[in-house]
Amino acid sequence: MRQVPFLLLLPLFLFACKKPAEQSTPTLPDIPFKDEGEMTFLRNDTPLVHIKIEIADNDSTRTRGLMQRSSLPDKSGMLFIFDLEEPQSFWMANTQLPLDILFVNADSQIVSISKYTTPLSPESVSSGTNPAQYVIEVVAGFCDTFGIIESDRVRWHRTS
Repeated sequence: MRQVPFLLLLPLFLFACKKPAEQSTPTLPDIPFKDEGEMTFLRNDTPLVHIKIEIADNDSTRTRGLMQRSSLPDKSGMLFIFDLEEPQSFWMANTQLPLDILFVNADSQIVSISKYTTPLSPESVSSGTNPAQYVIEVVAGFCDTFGIIESDRVRWHRTS
């Protein structure tokens, strides 16, 4: 008879020892896209596609990049502007979107493309030995969709 009260109390004991429910990490709100300019991709001076661009031209905006974004509007991207033309390297550790990353030299020619980068990856994505003064991030698949290749050129201007 002594075992019956223990068996009745066992579920209560197990419930009391249960770990609290895992608390989810609070998600930060998405940063909205800022339409700050327009860019045209060209081959032999023939326009291939036009996009809206957000411009990252200082340490703070270049560091944040497209972190904290879960999407981009159609035909849009981010243009990173650097003071010097030199090999550039990016990482995706805090970026949720798969991207195509285009490295562009000071003459506005695409010198390297990294397609379908892996979101949240600590791996470095670089222009290799190719110096670049500009880097363009667009959604993964953009280059394949619009036929963008190395040696194409870009032309851009600010609208705000």
